[in-house]
Amino acid sequence: MDKHRVIIKGGNIVGRGTEDIAIADGRIIERASSIEATAEDRVINASGLMVAPAFVDVHVHLREPGYGYKERIATGTMAAARGGYTTVCSMPNLNPVPDCVEGLQAQLDIIERDAKIEVLPYAAITIGRKGEELVDLASLKDKVCAFSDDGSGVQVDGMMERAMTEAVKHDALIAAHCEVEELLKGGYIHDGEYARQHGHKGICSESEWEQVKRDIEIAERLGCRYHVCHISTKETVELVRQAKARGVKVTCETGPHYLIFTDMDLEEDARWKMNPPLRSTEDRAALVEGIKDGTIDMIATDHAPHSVEEKSRGLKDSAMGIVGLETAFAALNTHLVRKGVITLERLVELMSINPRKVFRINGGIEVGDRADIVLFDTEREWRVDSNNFYSMGRISMFDGREMVGDVVMTLHRGEVVYDNKTK
Repeated sequence: MDKHRVIIKGGNIVGRGTEDIAIADGRIIERASSIEATAEDRVINASGLMVAPAFVDVHVHLREPGYGYKERIATGTMAAARGGYTTVCSMPNLNPVPDCVEGLQAQLDIIERDAKIEVLPYAAITIGRKGEELVDLASLKDKVCAFSDDGSGVQVDGMMERAMTEAVKHDALIAAHCEVEELLKGGYIHDGEYARQHGHKGICSESEWEQVKRDIEIAERLGCRYHVCHISTKETVELVRQAKARGVKVTCETGPHYLIFTDMDLEEDARWKMNPPLRSTEDRAALVEGIKDGTIDMIATDHAPHSVEEKSRGLKDSAMGIVGLETAFAALNTHLVRKGVITLERLVELMSINPRKVFRINGGIEVGDRADIVLFDTEREWRVDSNNFYSMGRISMFDGREMVGDVVMTLHRGEVVYDNKTK
């Protein structure tokens, strides 16, 4: 058992202090103040580095099958490893849509062949993500992390009720992109000051929170496990906060960009276009309070790569979506941790511990855990250059910005999948 170990020596485990970690057969076998290495062990010198359970992103778009010109599972998972992630959950905006076992298998085959880390797919809630016919949850539940029609909200109340009824039967998680389509009115950025100043059509906050309100009411009545994707409004934060206080089985995520920028940071550039859009200063403040008080459970990037051509049509006509896997930790460390908004321990909870709990994902740094571990340097200074991304997506609002803090090494099942230690 002790042969061919990996020993991480001298790292500062977030919230724990300096300890050595020994890994064998893909799992943590020992943690101690000092572990003696043998000649057969691989020793990783983590002196001066922070060590934490590797990050989990429950909301990424890997684009395969169907849209490999935007991203591939190989490139997207390498980007994730570079960002400190060892598990990503792949959204169902694909062709074929994973709405049946056969459709899902097309994605699973690529994952098995090309993924550099763990990829857990979502299945759709409805056939073709069209909102008209419920998928067979029973046949898919053991093969996916959750069910979502991401990219569009389930518009019909009765359909969401049926979905949650089935989810309760199978202890499945419903993860909802909440958007009332009749309230969009052709909008493509937040219906706020920037839209008014520059003559753009806005997306009202109610288009998000009205559907969240509906879903929470159904989930509360049925006892369904319900997760709200990429929340962006102050009203949504308050709805989730109140629901949690009542004991509703509701969780939620927000993205790094919603915590750092507002609509008044927008430029006439598609780097600033995503769905939901960047909201007001008041919305951002509510989101920050939500990650501080536990209302918001986790941070997910909504990594959504598009081709350069699809993102070159300006703010109005470009596709919605930005990339985020390779910059998330650095951006959040720079703008939240270093500014004293949250602690590093809280950031690790939001990026690793909580998503593992909610989505029931293995991995960590306790003895017996699957050895999914990230080493990072909170003081390393670097400039984001999208030309160096592993992702095929090159559209990032952080491009050219100075960051403080970076991932140095990522281990998945005890194997090094990304190594930036020598740079």
